[in-house]
Amino acid sequence: MIENSSQTVQEISDEKEIENSTVEENTSETLKEEDLSFDTKDIPSADSSSSRRSGDLDSAGFTQEDFASLLGKYDYNFKPGDLVKGTVFALEPKGAMIDIGAKTAAFMPMQEVSINRVEGLSDVLQPSESREFFIMSEENEDGQLALSIRRIEYQRAWERVRQLQKEDATIYSEVFATNRGGALVRVEGLRGFIPGSHISARKIKEDLEGEYLPLKFLEVDEERNRLVLSHRRALVEKKMNRLEVGEVVVGNVKGIKPYGAFIDIGGVSGLLHISEISHEHIETPHNILNVNDQMKVMIIDLDSERGRISLSTKALEPEPGDMLTDPQKVFDKAEEMAAKYKQMLLEQTDENEDKATENIESE
Repeated sequence: MIENSSQTVQEISDEKEIENSTVEENTSETLKEEDLSFDTKDIPSADSSSSRRSGDLDSAGFTQEDFASLLGKYDYNFKPGDLVKGTVFALEPKGAMIDIGAKTAAFMPMQEVSINRVEGLSDVLQPSESREFFIMSEENEDGQLALSIRRIEYQRAWERVRQLQKEDATIYSEVFATNRGGALVRVEGLRGFIPGSHISARKIKEDLEGEYLPLKFLEVDEERNRLVLSHRRALVEKKMNRLEVGEVVVGNVKGIKPYGAFIDIGGVSGLLHISEISHEHIETPHNILNVNDQMKVMIIDLDSERGRISLSTKALEPEPGDMLTDPQKVFDKAEEMAAKYKQMLLEQTDENEDKATENIESE
């Protein structure tokens, strides 16, 4: 999960001194009386075109559009959540100073430079570099804004994983830690969790650190910061591409539960439910199977959606109850019984198609 910590923004004030320019008045030493004489009829009215030189406005060099553009440039209407363009002009130990065109330089704390862990600001930013920034807060008392790159990457990472989930994509990610519940990985910079029940590997969980695993998405929930993945689903899907219903495979018993046994078939687990062990009633799988037993089983269902493989030995019994009295006989005749099972499925499919055709023709 992503940890979002609020950071204190360094307050930096940048006061600008305004220099007042003075204009010298040139006065003549002596004003002659005749120099001040005028005829009132020669004085133009204020709105008369003769009171200004022709072309004064044309040569002014500063139009109304220029003035509007200047006002727009200094419109500091920045709000938290906005994305703004900025230019890096200083890298400091605790963060970066960013010019976004405001009256005061904005500040980006070190913790907000990336969604990934970095050694220093220079791993991500360079002086004079221009890029997009996320505004985290209102201006402080000095008019300074707090910025973030990490928030942008965070939002885009969730968009990306949602798209990957929608596509039902298989991704590869490195396990960086394990705990009692499962394993932790990073996907697009986000922290993801693989529940122990969805880890399917021949190595023990604690030895998975540093391993790159194929993964499928189970849950993508930005609001709850939940990113849950499955290693088992990815392996089952890969395995399913080479498996088919009715196929006999060799596996090893990896675990026994009251409801059945988990059989490892080439790195993925399939469930041999207690009801699929034999035609005869069984009180508990422990009476029939032992951990590490090698056995033949037949695939009766492939559920890629949930990453489940359902297995059966009951369908391989030459006679009901053989798994209880002579399991070796079941394994020896497994391929023969599987061929009969496939033929039965084929006949059922043809029968169902015939019925469907008859219903359509009768309508």
